[in-house]
Amino acid sequence: MRAHEYSFRVRYAETDQMGVAYHANYLVWMELGRVEYCRAEGVRYRDVEETDGLALAVAEVQCRFRAPARYDDEVTVRTWVTMANRKVVEFSYELRCADRLLATGMTKHVWVGRDFRPASLPDKYHQVFGITART
Repeated sequence: MRAHEYSFRVRYAETDQMGVAYHANYLVWMELGRVEYCRAEGVRYRDVEETDGLALAVAEVQCRFRAPARYDDEVTVRTWVTMANRKVVEFSYELRCADRLLATGMTKHVWVGRDFRPASLPDKYHQVFGITART
């Protein structure tokens, strides 16, 4: 599956007293990667919500920390889809600062409707997530 990279600088507000990025920010950065992955594939997540009435509910999260990110580091989030079908999509992430691996992670999501009940992703989005007729 295609991967997308998105870069940003660690803001002072994202760090603790030691200048190290607070661990919960990694989940926010994964979300940035996920949204930018979709945008690069021609899908604005906002449109999926507004037009199709769907949202991605988080079902599972994993993050393995390897090295700290610090204030003003330029972090690159590499995002790709590792599994997808009409109901579920799983993204994987690699967060780096230059040649230093900061963290790896995964998020698994369930498509839900406005009523928060599981829903099926419309066919028009299948190519973006690598869904074939068999998945």
